[in-house]
Formats: sequence, structure tokens, C-alpha cells
Amino acid sequence: MPGYRKLGRTSSQRKAMLRSLTTQLIYHGKIVTTETRAKEVRKIAEKLITLAAKEAKNYNTETITVKVPQKDAKGRRVKTVENGRKVTEYNEVQREINKDMPTRLAARRKILSVLYPVTEAPENRRRMRSESKEINIANVMFEKAEKYESRNGGYTRMVKIGPRRGDAAPMVLLELV
Repeated sequence: MPGYRKLGRTSSQRKAMLRSLTTQLIYHGKIVTTETRAKEVRKIAEKLITLAAKEAKNYNTETITVKVPQKDAKGRRVKTVENGRKVTEYNEVQREINKDMPTRLAARRKILSVLYPVTEAPENRRRMRSESKEINIANVMFEKAEKYESRNGGYTRMVKIGPRRGDAAPMVLLELV
């Protein structure tokens, strides 16, 4: 007897489906799927949340100096002419960054190896390519995992919502607690 459900798919299809469902669960906080799929997604998600909760606050905050281009009122870069060439003017700004400790970096890489990248589309659906932005799903995981630090497992809840209309498969709502 295997340690996981095969879900009627080849291993590559099954892995892709479970990664996708887990990514959507972490990003949206809840998904609606069949009961057997939810049980498999729950296993993966609980392990990732446990990993993220252990490493949620394991970073150093450093102050760095960054060169930022000057902008005019319209948001364009300010340029001056030096030796016959246009040169952008820069300001030096102090910024604080969070630098991961080695164990948190390993956890981040593990999370990114399981979850798919998420791209957020603009609401008005215009300029999809230029205005869509990439969401760092590992940062989302670490932020959500901070509320689970005091909890020992049980990060998800399954609520049965009845049979699916087409084939009467039992459907559930899988959500983060």
C-alpha cells in the first residue's frame, strides 16, 4: 500500500496538480476541490507551513545605501548633459532590508521548489503584460506562518460541501485556519 494517493494520474501530472492546488491554497487561503485531492494537498501544505513557521523570524535587518534616479513631476528621470552625453542624476537613499539567515534561506528554497510562481493581474484587465506583477510566494508564506508559530500542526480545515453535480464526487472546502 503506497504512502500517497495516485488520483488516477501519472506521477508528473499528479505532482503538477498538487503543486498547483497547494499554491492556490497558500495564496488565496482556501480552495474547493474533491475530498481525496484535499487530503493530499493538506499533507503538503501542513509541512510547508510548519517549515515557514519555524523560520518566520530568522533574519537580520541591515541598512544599505542605494542609488535612486531623480524624477521630475511627470515621473521621468532627470538628465543632465556632461561632456556631450546625457547622464541620469542619482540620489543616495538609506534603505532597510531583511537578510535571511542560512536556515531561512534553505526553507525559502524548499518552499519555492514546491510552489509555483504567482503573477497578479491588474483589476481593469488592460495592459496585462506591463501592469501585472510577480508575487513572491515565499514571502507570503512567511507572513502567513507568523500567526501559526504558537500552534503545533492543524493549520488547515476541511469542510464538506456535498457531492459534485456531474459525477457526485464528494467536494470539500479546504481553508487555512
